[in-house]
Amino acid sequence: MADSTHAAIALPTQPPVSEQLAGGEGGEGEEGSERDADGGLTDAQTEVLERCLHALRKAQNDSHTLAALLLITRLCPASQLDKPTLRRIFEAVGLNLPARLLVTAVKGSNNSGLPPQELLSLGTALLAALSTDPDMACHPQLLTTIPLLLGILANGPVTRQGQETQDHSQDGVQSEDGSTTECDAANVAKSTGEGHADEIKADGGSDGHKSSMSQESSPTSKLDEAVASDCYQVLTAVCALSRGPDQLLSRGAIPALCQAVEQNQTFSHQRGLALLGRLLSGKTKDKVWSSNPEELLTLLVKLSKDFCQATGQTKLDMCAQLVQFLPPSTVSVHSEELKGAVGRVWGELRPMLQTKLTPRQIGPILVLSACLLDLLGWEPVGPPKFCCLLVNRACVEVRMGLEEPPGNELSPEQQHTLTGCYRIMEAAIEQACCMGVSQTTEPPQSSIPSISLQQSRQVLGVLEEAFSALMYHLQQVDPSRYGDPFIFATFRSLCSWLAEETSCLKEEVTGLLPFLIGYSRSHLQGEGPEQGLSAWMAEVSFREERAAWTGREALRYLLPALCHLSAEEGPRKVLLTLDTPALLVDFLSRCWTGPREKSGATSARDPSMETACSALLNFTVTEPERVRKDQSFRTLETLLSEALPVLVHKPRLLVLAANYCTLGLMIGRLKVAPSAGGSVEGGQKRLFSAALRFLRSALDSGSSPGPVKVSPAWEESWDEAAELWRLCLQALGGCVRAQPWIAGLVREEGWLKHTLAMLSQCSALPDQHTQQALEEALCAMADQCPACKKEIGDAMRTNEGALVCMKNLKKSVGVK
Repeated sequence: MADSTHAAIALPTQPPVSEQLAGGEGGEGEEGSERDADGGLTDAQTEVLERCLHALRKAQNDSHTLAALLLITRLCPASQLDKPTLRRIFEAVGLNLPARLLVTAVKGSNNSGLPPQELLSLGTALLAALSTDPDMACHPQLLTTIPLLLGILANGPVTRQGQETQDHSQDGVQSEDGSTTECDAANVAKSTGEGHADEIKADGGSDGHKSSMSQESSPTSKLDEAVASDCYQVLTAVCALSRGPDQLLSRGAIPALCQAVEQNQTFSHQRGLALLGRLLSGKTKDKVWSSNPEELLTLLVKLSKDFCQATGQTKLDMCAQLVQFLPPSTVSVHSEELKGAVGRVWGELRPMLQTKLTPRQIGPILVLSACLLDLLGWEPVGPPKFCCLLVNRACVEVRMGLEEPPGNELSPEQQHTLTGCYRIMEAAIEQACCMGVSQTTEPPQSSIPSISLQQSRQVLGVLEEAFSALMYHLQQVDPSRYGDPFIFATFRSLCSWLAEETSCLKEEVTGLLPFLIGYSRSHLQGEGPEQGLSAWMAEVSFREERAAWTGREALRYLLPALCHLSAEEGPRKVLLTLDTPALLVDFLSRCWTGPREKSGATSARDPSMETACSALLNFTVTEPERVRKDQSFRTLETLLSEALPVLVHKPRLLVLAANYCTLGLMIGRLKVAPSAGGSVEGGQKRLFSAALRFLRSALDSGSSPGPVKVSPAWEESWDEAAELWRLCLQALGGCVRAQPWIAGLVREEGWLKHTLAMLSQCSALPDQHTQQALEEALCAMADQCPACKKEIGDAMRTNEGALVCMKNLKKSVGVK
């Protein structure tokens, strides 16, 4: 340190510090020395404080700075200082000094005059105090000390840490002359008597502790409590900043804090785990687990063992803690260690859930159970009887919470518990419904193992009662609450039930449709408060809510139910009064932006778009008059005419293209032909041309004899697209009959020539349904277009192949 020869310090141009200190301590009875009514400083303290601040600003070296600072800490406790005064002290001290104190301590230099532990105590106390000011907490110089603080917490007492950390942490901690120097703290200690730096902090700082400047600094296995508290204060203050978590993560916070917990360092369980929990919450969870899977899995295993050994309230408190440390489903960490940890936790939860619990006690248990189900499914939960008990308890909590009279407010704690219950109910829906169909049905891999048909029916019964409570609750929701995150959670959970089961509670479901459609439309059109909803989604503990999601996509959860409901006459009539087709068309239009702008290789499949097409197809098939008159279907035609020519060149979106093609042709068959001399709309011609190109690509037209094969481009998606392809061919026949001009387009686009050549060369088609669909389309062309009839007849007279099997087509063209 510059000018390290100073053994004693006097404040420049002021009376000796010892006199001021004495006056400050003993002058409380003098006139003008009474404390302020609000507990502030006396007049004497204020005068000395001003002189010390002057000394800080004029200090020529670190010894002067430390002397003035330590006098302030002894004379003026931080609890008596207001924010502006603290800020003046912070600005006078700066971050250079405490940062260099840390570097000197960690390097373990013998030139500083004091043991490293005492330097460390002073440096961390100063940083803790400075970090209470948000502007200081985000200062680059303070951020450079984070690796050192983390190393201290992870490794315990001061040791000579790695050169890499040392070099990284020295950035920006140089002395005034630009060189990195040692701190002559010994001289400061002599000039001030006892070097306590405990009071230089604001609320939330160093917990009122004193530094260990006067203590023996012999190495111990435990970190000094004062130092540990100060380190955590700095890290917690940084974490509270908008970019704070990223600042900590990029500087190695996760491995260091995990090591501190593993070694049971001072405050690691009280404050280290809390800090880790914050870093593992919200949007950073996936990133953290992807970067540090081994450290976090080791920590989770340790916490699961601690959970097993805990008792009473401690065990209940640990339920909420464990939730924070479970890996997200998006990160693959499904190891035997993880299964073992989850199995241990379930082993402890089973007897807890079988006892009598208050609502406050059972809440954390059900939330933890929901998260464990999200992670590894039903297999490790336990015997079927307990699985049914878990579902039953979740359903009971839901009914108790939601069947209250209108206007009863749910607390945030209750809402979080019920959201966990929703996840348990959803996890039970899939297996209960499939088991309810047939006792011989193979349950899915994630279902309750070995559950009997009777148990499955019991589960369905309690689920029905719980979802009835959800519907009752949603019936009371005013549009002003559409932005409430809990309303979304309730809406999404009900949609999961409706996706599997719409036959139960049919009247209640139909009566709730105005809310379901209104809620979906409100969010799709951006009328609900988006920001709060998205922020809540990032914070909740459960898998599906944590996925990338925005409120405007709430309709996605309702789409599977709309497929079922639009196929039933009663609900469909209600959906039409709510203008549901327009909502679905709006959804497709908004979703089309992404696929349109991406290349075929990068386009990602969106099943929700396909589901929306299925619901629209139900309306198209069952409500032809509505389709002819409804403007939303004109808008849909325009969208299809723009999208299908693009989708033809996107192999990853083949199923979506099949849906678009089917919709376009099914609508086309309901239209009337242009009047004599009238022209065909450009959009219509573009749509049919793209449809014909798309349809001809399904079957392989290779010249080799034998049954025709599905083309390589369609092979992977044939199971999903085959029925749509056949429906397209039937609709194409209907289009030709309704609009004969399309038959000419069929010849122009080469579809007829291609199809006849393929049928002549192959011995058979993939199946009877495919043959019937092709034959129906060809018969329509033969009936409406003489040129087509001649071309088909010529092919049937001169060739064998699969054409020979088409008896109805032979009649249409007059071939015996």
